Amino acid sequence: MNNNPLIASWIEIFTSQKKLAEHAFSQLTDAQLHERITPNINPVATLIKHLAGNLRSRWTDFLTTDGEKPDRDRDSEFIDDLDHESLMAAWESGWAILFETLAALPEDFMSRTVTIRSETHTVPQAVNRQISHFGYHIGQIHTISRSLLGDEKWSWASIEPGKTKIFNQMMQNHANK
Repeated sequence: MNNNPLIASWIEIFTSQKKLAEHAFSQLTDAQLHERITPNINPVATLIKHLAGNLRSRWTDFLTTDGEKPDRDRDSEFIDDLDHESLMAAWESGWAILFETLAALPEDFMSRTVTIRSETHTVPQAVNRQISHFGYHIGQIHTISRSLLGDEKWSWASIEPGKTKIFNQMMQNHANK
């Protein structure tokens, strides 16, 4: 395991992103995972499939091969054709590859470069690109999930609207103990 504080912070961010996505889509029924809120908005299932495909492609042999693997069919990631079990298996497998890769980065990772679609990035640039990309899609997953459930059924992952003062007071009381 790598003890570098930057890598630790990346692992913390990715762990948080994974939990946020799972918090949202775990509230949906299987039918809702595959439901489109409008004809041109991807269902949550295809976003999960896309992120899983992206994880596998970007993080497999991260330091030695292009992040866009020749066997990746990105366009097929937006076809809603996986059952729940296959979708979750792809999701977990992709995240496992990411976390294993980050934990195994060599000490000289800051001076290394990687390629994504033949474009050269420093390792930090590539990781930050992935964090940004995932934040975008996980935001979509939350918005779609909340739209499907409605506010009355939605379980908040953060501070519920109208509850900020209460939350801040609770945090201040906890800090003062």
